[in-house]
Amino acid sequence: MARTRYQTQTKPTPLRDLPGAALRAVLREGYSRSDLRADLLAGVVVGVVALPLSMALSIAVGAPPQHGLYTAIVGGFLVALLGGSRTQVTGPTAAFIVILAPIYARHGMTGLLLSGLLGGLMLILMGLLRLGRLIEFIPYPVTTGFTAGIATVIATLQIKDVFGLSLAMPEHFVERVGAMFSARGTASIGSVAIAASTLAILVYLPRKTKRVPAPLVALPLAALLTALINWLFPGAHLATISSRFHAQIGEHVVNGIPQLPPLPMLPWHASGPTGQPVTFEMLRQLMPGAFAVAMLGAIESLLSAVVADGMARTRHDPDAELLALGIGNLIAPFFGGIPATGAIARTATNIRSGARSPIASMAHALTILIAVLALAPLIGYLPMAALAALLLLVAYNMSEVKHFAHMVRVAPKSDVAVLLTCFGLTVVFDMVLAVSVGIVLAALLFMRRMAEVAQSRIIDGEHPAAPPHLPKGVVIYDISGPLFFGAAQKAMAALGVVDRATAVVLRLDGVPAMDATGLVALESALAELQKRGCLTIITGLQPQPRRVLEDAHIADRPGYLLIRDDIAAAVIEIERRSAGVESTAVRG
Repeated sequence: MARTRYQTQTKPTPLRDLPGAALRAVLREGYSRSDLRADLLAGVVVGVVALPLSMALSIAVGAPPQHGLYTAIVGGFLVALLGGSRTQVTGPTAAFIVILAPIYARHGMTGLLLSGLLGGLMLILMGLLRLGRLIEFIPYPVTTGFTAGIATVIATLQIKDVFGLSLAMPEHFVERVGAMFSARGTASIGSVAIAASTLAILVYLPRKTKRVPAPLVALPLAALLTALINWLFPGAHLATISSRFHAQIGEHVVNGIPQLPPLPMLPWHASGPTGQPVTFEMLRQLMPGAFAVAMLGAIESLLSAVVADGMARTRHDPDAELLALGIGNLIAPFFGGIPATGAIARTATNIRSGARSPIASMAHALTILIAVLALAPLIGYLPMAALAALLLLVAYNMSEVKHFAHMVRVAPKSDVAVLLTCFGLTVVFDMVLAVSVGIVLAALLFMRRMAEVAQSRIIDGEHPAAPPHLPKGVVIYDISGPLFFGAAQKAMAALGVVDRATAVVLRLDGVPAMDATGLVALESALAELQKRGCLTIITGLQPQPRRVLEDAHIADRPGYLLIRDDIAAAVIEIERRSAGVESTAVRG
């Protein structure tokens, strides 16, 4: 029998309770020694899976591999400790590559770390402002489009190492594809063999057994095969982590990753290929990328938390998760960590491995730390082609090709247009532009649909829906649907055809909401009817439209405008007026 899980509060969690909301809930329920054992075992399994992924993702950005490890260690531990999800695993993810690679190319390691720091500050603000639920309003075609686009970019970036091409990678997609095609003559059969064999094990081993993580088998075998090829064919020069990356430790140069824990540093003193000092102009240039880091980090993390809830039957606190993610991204750069967010695949592995609390994710971070301290020299033997194959599989899973194709076939044409627009802009330009354009397009389409949903009709004495004994010359104008800027003009324009009526009953029973544009359209219609000497009676106001009219000081103006509760009260007023009795009744 599964234990009772904590539920999301109906009222916002107090700010003092936001940090560590998930861990607090676990400890309140009672945490046993068996729970600890299960969490530690799950953490070790996820740590083994996350170790090569963290390095590969950092390399894909352009940075040395140890920075991805530092991200998983520092960011992964802090977000688990302070977050709102029981089983989420945080670290570097493939989604960030398309944002961070251009930042690293332009501003080096300093820009990469500062973009994470600035994004962390934005995420903290989002958490404090309780914006966790607002992420749910980003349209599905937008997220699907840019996610598939990111996957395409990631897969393209891996072609260089899969084929062992010798070239300097351009920044933009089209130029990048052209440069790799031009460098096709430098391809290495050995690199292709390493990548293909690694990919085959990663794909087929999980079909035979899930007890052993596929990377734990594939990558060591790839390292052995690479060492054998380099020994048998000295001219092969198959690239490994040790041969490509070097770190300066004091006066010594270390091949591969340093055998050290994440050490404190100042992000603005990080070395990089440009050597540029931190200036206000540099920060200004980093702000769009930092905003993209914050938004994508929030989307990915909360999406991963939702997936975790579905698998583990838990409920996360989105505001606590955003706040923790912000703190993790704020502190990680001071230890060399790049931006991090919730990782869906690692989270799923965590849950399948028996994780019961955030302690599992904290154990995953400690597992990676121990591996760095104990196995750094051996990690240097991992071939670049094998890590590229691992990222190819990540990109394929991320793209959800079958689901993408299904949406293109069955979704409404307008949603398909948004989907393909976001996909194309992400691939050819960047994700910030894609998301911005996608959200604007989706919002415009939503407004058009709401305008189509809003209906209005004119009811006179001969209309079948007219109430009994409706006086002659009286017209009921019935509106249903929100009276907002997408539908207000259409709804109120029909009043212009009411020429000979002596009284108009404006029935708003079916109007749940009204915005400023709806108010202006209503005021214009009321002024026009008043010029004609026509009495207008508004009925059926719901709470929100009533507040809007009260704030605008729209109230009874005897002889011109009355506000009543229902049609019956309106008919009584019209009969009084037709009998020559001026209504003095108070507002209904």
